[in-house]
Amino acid sequence: MKKVHRAAALVATAAIFYLLFRRIPIARLLSALQRADYTVFFAAMIPNTLFYFFWDTLVLTAAVRWFHAPVRYFELLPARAASYVVGFFNTNAGRGTLALHLARRLQSPFLQLGSTVLFLVLSEYLHLVAWATIGILQIRSEVARELLWGPPLVAAVWLAVFSYSRLTPVSPAIGEGHRQGPLARMLRVVLAPRGWALMRTFRLAPAGRYVQVILLRAPMFFVSLCLHYVAARAFGLSLPFLALVAFLPVVFMIAALPITVARLGTTQAAWVFFFGAYADAPTLLAFSLAAHLTFAATRALLGVAFLPWAYADLVRSPQSAIRSPEPAAPNPSSVV
Repeated sequence: MKKVHRAAALVATAAIFYLLFRRIPIARLLSALQRADYTVFFAAMIPNTLFYFFWDTLVLTAAVRWFHAPVRYFELLPARAASYVVGFFNTNAGRGTLALHLARRLQSPFLQLGSTVLFLVLSEYLHLVAWATIGILQIRSEVARELLWGPPLVAAVWLAVFSYSRLTPVSPAIGEGHRQGPLARMLRVVLAPRGWALMRTFRLAPAGRYVQVILLRAPMFFVSLCLHYVAARAFGLSLPFLALVAFLPVVFMIAALPITVARLGTTQAAWVFFFGAYADAPTLLAFSLAAHLTFAATRALLGVAFLPWAYADLVRSPQSAIRSPEPAAPNPSSVV
């Protein structure tokens, strides 16, 4: 199955770039790359990655404290960094690595930490949709109007997850008894997610927690927004700030889809599609490739730098780990 997924990702990446290069001559792409002011570009994009890493770890620390056990910020830096290394090759594997590392450190069930990682993934999408909505409502664009269906859809998904995580069986008798069949047993499991370890964080999180984590994530995107605005000018791109507010979150969401190799292809196609009305395609493609590769490479280097500490965490004795309690409700909302 893994080989099929890798082959499909490779084919998808190749197909997207084939379509892009049918429209954009490679010579024009290389010319746009050569004209760029890389001093300004790297001065914006490398701090963007560093800020993202340190603030992302802050969000992770807050979530672990809310739903598991007290933990220090600096203790989670290696885990977050190591997940970036794995995530460079496979997004879902990177998330699994983070959950495994946290489970080892806190001496808690893997699926419970996996639930928190999934909660953070969902909150990241909610956070990006909130920013996109602000931008979409401020600009007049055909593409923006076509995106107006997005926020209600995401809100509906959030409400569905929020409600489902608290669902109990319609009838206590479903699946009970010695003669219960496979369908009845399956219904009993499906209709009672309150006992699932993988839904634990969603069950413990009140609606206010979603709002808190979205607000906590806000500086991550705002800083990235401003630095992308500056870095784009290094390639000669004068992109309207409100257009970036509207479309950059959508680009990030598309980039997060694990359907291509190292998230290449989808990101570049999204930049060309959403910002094509404001700049020429070769320059947009050049900038998106440079920005994407700089972000990915810088995160991977951070991960490699922290790997010795991450490895030490994974192999240390269980007695030195933090044991996570089993709270009936989330822990106090201390962040730092």
